[in-house]
This record gives sequence, structure tokens and C-alpha cells, in this order.
Amino acid sequence: MSATQMRVPQIQRHRRFSPSGRRAAPCDAVRSRGFTLFEVMIVVIIVAILAAIAFPAYQSYIRKAHRTPAKTTLLDLAAREERFFSANNVYSPDLVTSLGYGITPVPLPDANSTYYLLSVAVAPDGSSYVATATAQNDQVNDACGNFAVASSGLKTTSNPAVASDCWR
Repeated sequence: MSATQMRVPQIQRHRRFSPSGRRAAPCDAVRSRGFTLFEVMIVVIIVAILAAIAFPAYQSYIRKAHRTPAKTTLLDLAAREERFFSANNVYSPDLVTSLGYGITPVPLPDANSTYYLLSVAVAPDGSSYVATATAQNDQVNDACGNFAVASSGLKTTSNPAVASDCWR
């Protein structure tokens, strides 16, 4: 053989057979790489199921975290009312002037993201009060609902069945 008639080596192809016993085309070897649509859809379904389970639990924890400013501010308001009562022998319905809050009703935790509104109702003779944190926005879906503290020290929620758990 001369240098100009050089032999080009031929690529050996393995003989492959399909499940039916027929000889498969050589290009089937390329097809075995990657994922099929069915496999991808199974993964999508599994991820959707996990998200459907995890998202409500996540929302529950977020709502529980938003309760904290309502409870602490109610207890702060109760302390301010008692301080005012010790000096004036009556409770004050005025959150702004007498008790030192900036606006009424007081948005909790702040004016930018309101989860509760704080308000106070005082008896006409000033002998008792009930301070309430009313749920707003997505917090209305919380199991505890609204929080309240009375001058007698009674702590309640709008859902009495879970009140003791909510005040923990």
C-alpha cells in the first residue's frame, strides 16, 4: 500500500439488540444519555408534594413569630396603665398623650408591616380597662386571633380553646 492510499480506520459499532430481539440502530447508544420527560415529571411531582406539605408549616411558624410583638406590647401597655393608675387613681383611654404611644390605634410591630393593631377600652368611671391587639392582614388566619389583657390581669384570645397555648 502506498502512502497516498492510506487506509482510514473504520469505527467499530457494537451490535445492540432491542427487547423485541431485533437489531437496534447504532444511534441508540446516543439516546441513553440525559433524562426522559417522564423522569423529569416524576421529580416535579415529588417537589410539588414536598412543597405542599412544607409551606403551610412554614406559614404557621411565621404567624407564631408575629404574635410576640402583640403580646409584649400588650403587657407593656398594661404596665403603663398601672403606672398611670397609681398616679391618677383612674385608667387612661388616651394611648398618645397619657401613655406615650405615637399614634392610635398602635400598629404592631411598626407602621410598615402591621400584623396587629393595639387599642384600649376603659370603663366610663376609669376603674378598669381591656387592652386588645387585633389581628391584621395574614395574621387573621392565625389560630390565636386577637389578644387581650384586662386590668384584672386576665389574658385572653379570640379563640378561648387555645388561649393558654397562645400566651406561652
